[in-house]
Amino acid sequence: MASSQHLAPGTFAVVGGRTGRTPGSPVSPGIELTSTYVQPGDIDPDLPLYGRYANATWAAFEEVVGGLEGAPGGAIAFASGMAAGAALFSLVPRGGRLVMGATSYNTMLALARERAGAGDVELVEVDVADTDAVRAALPGAAWLHVESPTNPLIEVADLPALYAAARRAGVPVSVDNTFATPLLQNPLADGADVVMHSATKYISGHSDVVLGVLVARDEELLAAIRHQREVLGAIPGPFEAWLALRGVRTLPVRLERAQATAGVLAGRLASHPAVVRVRYPGLPDDPGHAVAARTMRGFGAMLAIELADRDAADALTRAVRLWTPGTSLGGVESLLERRRRIPSEPATVPESLVRLSVGLEDVEDLWADLEQALGSL
Repeated sequence: MASSQHLAPGTFAVVGGRTGRTPGSPVSPGIELTSTYVQPGDIDPDLPLYGRYANATWAAFEEVVGGLEGAPGGAIAFASGMAAGAALFSLVPRGGRLVMGATSYNTMLALARERAGAGDVELVEVDVADTDAVRAALPGAAWLHVESPTNPLIEVADLPALYAAARRAGVPVSVDNTFATPLLQNPLADGADVVMHSATKYISGHSDVVLGVLVARDEELLAAIRHQREVLGAIPGPFEAWLALRGVRTLPVRLERAQATAGVLAGRLASHPAVVRVRYPGLPDDPGHAVAARTMRGFGAMLAIELADRDAADALTRAVRLWTPGTSLGGVESLLERRRRIPSEPATVPESLVRLSVGLEDVEDLWADLEQALGSL
């Protein structure tokens, strides 16, 4: 198998997780569809035993994602992003203080609040873009969970500064890297302990898979994460893992195209009279621009706009013809959504905010559709 240490990320996304180059071997790994493995006699820990513990299709996918994040042997795939998130929060000691972004993905925030309500953790919600506020919350904390850029406000945290502060306070750090992907930032390399992905999004990239991943370098953390998957049974299906593996092969070219288009659209939307605000760190006047330019290798393909009010935002989602109104992101098709229609969305998200996930369609076609829809408001 190829090593991620000696290859560019775009190359490793293509060649990682392959089984070998012997004559007659398949170029693309197959799908291992089995629940049971042959193991006579004493259990051999180096061989698969049962379908809840191991699967070759998972392993190939995990090798690629782990390699892209800088930990080839340290990725664990889950049945969904939230299954991964639940396993992540299980690492927080009972009764410990969990410091978390106040505008994190709504279901992760809901889970944290449920755990706090049950007395499992003490939850402290912070503005992750306010480095001083995060630092102030760290003394005595048991865990810091950060999402950057955030969903859906596209805020950018100064992750290196937060890692440094967490190390001084002795606090483990996890980062939801779904929006940036491993191509734009690698939290483990800079000081994070665990990286989380909703692989449903950019990693799979075709809106046909629900999957999650956790990546860790530390063997103890990795064993705890694997244990959670085994005992809770939140395992990915082999077919879903195979689809995700096929999807991640094209992540570099998909993200490059979508990011370039997002930059063009953000600039045009910023000058449209119907748009009150554009949230995109690639814009020089965006609050997160300086931090993103310093800490990331690109600005991503997610942006958000604010319109005059809720009615205008709803009208926009009904007026588009090429953009698809839908609740997801990171696929080849461009999606948009008024986020506050989701009941669990934090109240800090404006009612008029529309989140846009830029896909692979031609930039002029995407702009023409937005322009006609905005003109109808």
